[in-house]
Amino acid sequence: MKKSIILLFAALAFMGTAFADEAAELTFQKKTHNFGIVAQDTCIVTCTFTFSNTGNAPLIIHQAISSCGCTVPEYTREPIAPGQQGSILVTYNGKAKRPGVFKKSITIHSNAANTPVRIYIEGEMIAEDNIEELVPVTTPDEQIQEATDTASVIKPIEKPRKRFRLFSRRNTPKE
Repeated sequence: MKKSIILLFAALAFMGTAFADEAAELTFQKKTHNFGIVAQDTCIVTCTFTFSNTGNAPLIIHQAISSCGCTVPEYTREPIAPGQQGSILVTYNGKAKRPGVFKKSITIHSNAANTPVRIYIEGEMIAEDNIEELVPVTTPDEQIQEATDTASVIKPIEKPRKRFRLFSRRNTPKE
């Protein structure tokens, strides 16, 4: 009786390790996309995150949830074979949002061993329609010239004068 129970546990342990080796793994090429500066009036931007299944079982994405209603992810619904790639298209609509810096996350739930996985989009939204006036495009030569011009204007920092204490040992009133 004891031998049959020990054999049963040994068989279950061996089968558990055999099935544990077969798992999908979700690997992204990059996890953050920066849109840079975008105008609020035309602030509907998209980017594509490419991922691959680096495991040895088919990868199935169950859901992709964004941290805000202004961000909509669309993902590959079919199972992805080991070694194959899929994509997640993320659309950010900031028309109704306030200007400023934004950072949104998308959480991906799947059958992978490393689930959940988060990817991020970020950028800065400006209220003005004419971004070129707010952010002038300069060439590297112009940037070097600006740096040398401002370097000649900067004054050296002077050391502050030493201050004496009102009640130090030297000038304390004697009784």
